[in-house]
Amino acid sequence: MPQQDPFGHPRPAAHDSDGLYGPQNLPYGVFSTPDEPGRKRIGVRYGDRVLDVHTAATALGSPHADILAHPTLNPLMAAGRPTWRAVRASVATWLGYPAIEPFLHPLTEVTLHLPFEVADYADFYSSEHHATNVGRIFRPDGAPLTPNWKHLPIGYHGRAGTVVVSGTPVIRPNGQRLAGDAPVFGPTQRLDIEAEVGFVVGAPSRLGERVPLSAFREHVFGLCLLNDWSARDIQSWEYRPLGPFLGKSFATSVSAWVTPLDALDAARIPPPPRDPRPLPYLDDTAEAEPGGFDLRITVAVNGHTVAEPPFSAMYWTAAQQLAHLTSGGASLRTGDLFASGTVSGPEPHQRGCLLELTWNGRDPLDLPGGKRTYLEDGDEVTLTAWAPGPEGTRLGLGEVTGRIVPA
Repeated sequence: MPQQDPFGHPRPAAHDSDGLYGPQNLPYGVFSTPDEPGRKRIGVRYGDRVLDVHTAATALGSPHADILAHPTLNPLMAAGRPTWRAVRASVATWLGYPAIEPFLHPLTEVTLHLPFEVADYADFYSSEHHATNVGRIFRPDGAPLTPNWKHLPIGYHGRAGTVVVSGTPVIRPNGQRLAGDAPVFGPTQRLDIEAEVGFVVGAPSRLGERVPLSAFREHVFGLCLLNDWSARDIQSWEYRPLGPFLGKSFATSVSAWVTPLDALDAARIPPPPRDPRPLPYLDDTAEAEPGGFDLRITVAVNGHTVAEPPFSAMYWTAAQQLAHLTSGGASLRTGDLFASGTVSGPEPHQRGCLLELTWNGRDPLDLPGGKRTYLEDGDEVTLTAWAPGPEGTRLGLGEVTGRIVPA
């Protein structure tokens, strides 16, 4: 007798693979449908469809139905890694049942929302190639890297309220910028992108507790693509001596899909060699699991590929960023988001922002719609990425798109 699913239907022997979003991936998001536009539900992407996990869990009598009955991922993320793993395993099983079909919605027919409520937002500066290029642009006669750069993951605290989901229009920000020798107030003239990866905290920590490198998986629920838009002229005038403020606070776009860390085991790789050796709380040479991720990012402006930054080249890992973020006693909260900083590689076509790609406007990009140094109103930027999966598969990270609208 063939094995039956809980609905009494024969269960297939194996899952069908759906390309970048097959059973090895299963990223989480939040969606609504045209018949109930005000009802946000947790979904899991499977191919070109979205599984309504709460409705499926209720129909199947899952013990996790209640935790999936929320309009954001936060309660699920707060439940901790044993629950994350149990829910993920259940979803993978359910997708093998023929009778799961009524709970799958075509991706083209749903509206996607910001998948989690952002508690805090921090952005790091962890690509040696990016930091070196920026140093050469702005300090051509000095050392490209600041003296502290190879001793700690440098970061700044952003604004959680301006994190938006992919597809949200990006309004060109106003601010102070230098015009000659005097400041003026008005729209930025140097609107830029930053191709990054964001890490989403699930399980919180206590105030005063330092999260060690080894506890990364216990606290981080998953990751997503992220575009940390930057107004370079506003930023260059305001950042001395305290760092980014209004030049970085107007919008940070994230994917509608959060990929669980457990989906990315095949993409874990050793980070680049570090010299000097980090201090003990950041030293990952003895860690059992490599801290890097092999993610292949593509940046497109108006549909034209302009860069392919490799996340594998990042000097500081997400685990080191988390360890450093909490090393002074700061607590983690469910929904905290911390970003990698601009991802850039050693080659010119691997630079993850227009500041580097055009060398601060010196070398404009030739696009089908005309030359670009920085973004113009109407431009649309899209980040996509994939990672190696098990048995030679590829896993997609949900895209991040934003179109610039006038100030």
